[in-house]
Amino acid sequence: QVQLVESGGGLVQAGGSLRLSCAASGSIFSINAMGWHRQVSGKQRELVATIRKDGSTNYADSVKGRFTISRDNAKNTVYLQMNSLKPEDTAVYYCLMRVVKRSQLEYAIWGQGTQVTVSS
Repeated sequence: QVQLVESGGGLVQAGGSLRLSCAASGSIFSINAMGWHRQVSGKQRELVATIRKDGSTNYADSVKGRFTISRDNAKNTVYLQMNSLKPEDTAVYYCLMRVVKRSQLEYAIWGQGTQVTVSS
């Protein structure tokens, strides 16, 4: 089966930066869209950023201009560079990949989540 492993979360002061990584392993033919979502306890999970196979991106308005999503197709990895972090960015961040198997079927696979905490 396909596994996504996230890393890069942690504690940071407001105004600081973090870089999240999410690497896929297993039986993968290709990966279409990749993205990041975040969730605060008691609230709905929300989209942060997505990147398509052609490199096109979109961002939530709340992170636009501060966060940058990128991907390395050779490494089956998606990144989220987070700059100018704010306390309201505090959440568990989950990566998502739309993985294509040899059967040509596409599956949405989630990472385990990584905690980002921004202190004020």
